[in-house]
Amino acid sequence: MSYYLTHLQHLEAEAIHIMRETAAQFEKPVLLFSGGKDSITLVRLAQKAFYPARIPFSLLHVDTGHNFPEAITYRDNLAKEVNANLIVGLVQDSIDKGTAIEETGINASRNALQSVTLLEAFEEHQWDAAFGGARRDEEKARAKERIFSHRNEFGEWDPKNQRPELWNTYNGKKAVGEHFRVFPISNWTEMDVWQYIKQENIQLPSIYFSHKREVVNRNGMLLAKCDHITLQEGEKYTEETIRYRTLGDMTCTGAVYSTASTIDEIIQEVASAKVTERGGRADDKRSEAAMEERKKQGYF
Repeated sequence: MSYYLTHLQHLEAEAIHIMRETAAQFEKPVLLFSGGKDSITLVRLAQKAFYPARIPFSLLHVDTGHNFPEAITYRDNLAKEVNANLIVGLVQDSIDKGTAIEETGINASRNALQSVTLLEAFEEHQWDAAFGGARRDEEKARAKERIFSHRNEFGEWDPKNQRPELWNTYNGKKAVGEHFRVFPISNWTEMDVWQYIKQENIQLPSIYFSHKREVVNRNGMLLAKCDHITLQEGEKYTEETIRYRTLGDMTCTGAVYSTASTIDEIIQEVASAKVTERGGRADDKRSEAAMEERKKQGYF
């Protein structure tokens, strides 16, 4: 009797293979953890890849200080639940040292400053590979990435100089000081992630589900009320029923109007969506190539 894997089983098997291959090729990997649904999915995949042992690498969260409180609470609880070593890199520390400069202006954000803190953490801990939750359907710059994505000694990415990946063969050869970003769910879509979350019964931060929140509509972006946003003339907060499709800084992550309060309702909503999840990220709208420029400088 033949046994056929489902679509999600194929994706899960590929991701687990990538994680095990990374553990075999590199001496000191780390998992980049934001508290978002994709990095949460990576944690579940890592548990399965190395079961019954604990996850054999640390989780790194680059904390800008402008995160949603719900995400920070979830981060700490999950690390305890899975018995993982959580390392938090603070953007504020980089600012205090003078290696990162705080933005000013109406749409100031610390999002791009994460690259500085991330590379400083790499220098301190000497990681040689980092798992990330990027997917090719998120954004056009991420669609250019290989699964094993080389970074030079300065943490820079060159999209015009990438290695071929044929027949699931991943080349992790590197020089001293270089490292790789590894994307196990690169071939997944937003829908795949949500269906996997449903299949695995994975708990998520509450902001992914419909709730009432005070937001300001700034150029079509619904930004949450927080201490890091200054209202401009003519702007005001209103209470709306919203949820978040993606998770980032409160200063640049836009909500969507939604009454989806269950995984099934979110799956239905995603199926009918005409805008990608990162369509609600103000940091991606700064220029036509905003994401690619950040990635070249060391961004996730």
